[in-house]
Amino acid sequence: MSDYLTVNRANWDERAGAHAASADYGFARFAADPAHLSDVVRFDLPLLGDVSGRRAVHLQCHIGTDTVSLSRLGARMTGLDFSGESLKHARRLASLAGAEIDFVRSDVYAARDVLDGEFDLVFTGIGALGWLPDIRRWARTVASLLAPGGRLFIREGHPVLWACDYERTDGVIALAEPYFEQAEPQIYDEAGTYVDTDHRFTHTVTHEWNHGLGEIVTAVLEAGLTLTGLVEHRSVPWNALPGRMRRLDNGEWQLADRPERLPHTYTLQAVRLPSA
Repeated sequence: MSDYLTVNRANWDERAGAHAASADYGFARFAADPAHLSDVVRFDLPLLGDVSGRRAVHLQCHIGTDTVSLSRLGARMTGLDFSGESLKHARRLASLAGAEIDFVRSDVYAARDVLDGEFDLVFTGIGALGWLPDIRRWARTVASLLAPGGRLFIREGHPVLWACDYERTDGVIALAEPYFEQAEPQIYDEAGTYVDTDHRFTHTVTHEWNHGLGEIVTAVLEAGLTLTGLVEHRSVPWNALPGRMRRLDNGEWQLADRPERLPHTYTLQAVRLPSA
């Protein structure tokens, strides 16, 4: 497990260009429309609320579409990611969008060592936590970054969704992968990526972990934060179970048959209360 960072970084470095060039991430829309927001952040708005003037950091920001979107909502943004290639494209996107954002390369666990000061908002988006082996260490890192009164906001794929059997074609929702955090990673070897591309990749292996919802909540509480919200959603931003999902009017995807069977994503919010 000691080399998971090297393995995963190589995978993300190689895919960053394909992601930035894809219509899914929509770099051209950010450049053409100063009001354009990523689909993820647009979905988040009712729970996210007003972030204008807030000093915020987006952990595991990848190529920066959510980071730029938060900047457009008035937050003073920093983006952090371990992939240098991802950050190269994130900086290009920020330039295209006319957004002033600091991007910092770092493993998320080292965020406190490389970032100055404290933040009013720590934001983490879809598909981030599964790359981290220790959810408690992540929560302690988040708590160390927050100013008194600062808030954690995360929307993430639900751990039940991550545990599903993606190979089934009979309509049955079955759990085949670990739901709870394991000491050793799940090792996958996938030739492609989640956007349409003709690129042939050489770095195809990833090391990943699931974390149960109770484990995540407990980690946040043990880190000294106060839980202020936990909402489970019946949609997800991508076609998570191909052949079994339908696209909704808001661009999200949902299980086509009896979607109430499956928690698709969740939003968790917590605050660092000021000292008494």
